Amino acid sequence: MGYDCRMPDRGGRRIRVLVAKPGLDGHDRGAKVVARALRDAGMEVVYTGLRQSPEQIVAAAAQEDVDAIGLSILSGAHLPICRRVFELLGERGMGEVKVFLGGIIPAQDIPELKAMGVIEVFLPGASTRDVIRVIEGALGAPA
Repeated sequence: MGYDCRMPDRGGRRIRVLVAKPGLDGHDRGAKVVARALRDAGMEVVYTGLRQSPEQIVAAAAQEDVDAIGLSILSGAHLPICRRVFELLGERGMGEVKVFLGGIIPAQDIPELKAMGVIEVFLPGASTRDVIRVIEGALGAPA
């Protein structure tokens, strides 16, 4: 597949995505699958590894100058983690960074996550092509 994940408004630079695994959950297979799919689609991907705090995630996002953050959460702590990530992004003036979420997320929590600013919530079985399409669409990259 020939993807063009460059962003015209960023001087043609490729989309940069940080994939993070916050909290105490140690299962990161899904995060790694998504990270690889994004990389294979032509995006630059930074994977932070397991057990990252919101502070570590946002600090890494700032250091790496990312366009999007993908959070993989299976522990049930998605609401407080996302609230804190958005709070920290706001404090750093990084409100333009898009946040997407994957994991075990109860359907009743999805509207609240989207109201916070999460661009999409991907549940088990979601297609990596859908993840790529959502990120590109949210960032205005050519499809």
